Amino acid sequence: MSATQLHARPSADFAAKLARTTAALQAAAAAHAGRIVLATSLGAEDMVLTELIARHALPITLATLDTGWLHDETLALIPRIEQRYGLRVERFAPVQEAVVQFVRRHGERAMVDSIELRKACCGVRKLEPLGRLLDGQAAWITGLRREQSTTRAEVPLRETESNGRVKFNPLADWTWGDVWHHIAAHDVPYNELHDRFYPSIGCAPCTRAISLGEDFRAGRWWWEDEGAKECGLHVKNEEGAPA
Repeated sequence: MSATQLHARPSADFAAKLARTTAALQAAAAAHAGRIVLATSLGAEDMVLTELIARHALPITLATLDTGWLHDETLALIPRIEQRYGLRVERFAPVQEAVVQFVRRHGERAMVDSIELRKACCGVRKLEPLGRLLDGQAAWITGLRREQSTTRAEVPLRETESNGRVKFNPLADWTWGDVWHHIAAHDVPYNELHDRFYPSIGCAPCTRAISLGEDFRAGRWWWEDEGAKECGLHVKNEEGAPA
């Protein structure tokens, strides 16, 4: 059974959610023209946002973090997006020398040795490239949803970071069923791993399939406690800025 067959179940107010999301994207694009980016993980939520951006011809840049450890199935989505929607997806990779030095000091499997080393690995492969991805941008868009985890249960639709950059989370109130209903309704391309019970997909060494009844993000860093399961891209520091 495909992910669309398994999950596509719209909530009763789906049409209203879609209208709000579309209006929010249009308003964000108008307010920050030329300086707004969708930081896409190439996951199901971000594919919904990509489809809406393309369908409404919104002037929003698409960019992703190519950590060097993404699954082949994840990377295969980039040419599919570009061919289907005519939108370029910019890639931001880690500094190669920083990766080499990290692996030399800590080994390729450092992420399983401690939470600190796993977060340091995320710092090299994700946070530093994200800084470059956001450089010069007045606003960014994510596919965060409140339903994804307890750490994201309070995700707002819009927030202003301490540096003045605006962060939009236009799918914050969508359910997993809403996401897949939209994908099915508009034949949106998606990562083939979703059909293999990977709801949340990150770097290959840190992602596994989940079993029936497991939490949505149980396949991410499964050796850690639930409260630690963030890479830092959407975690705030004491000043309120993204880590």
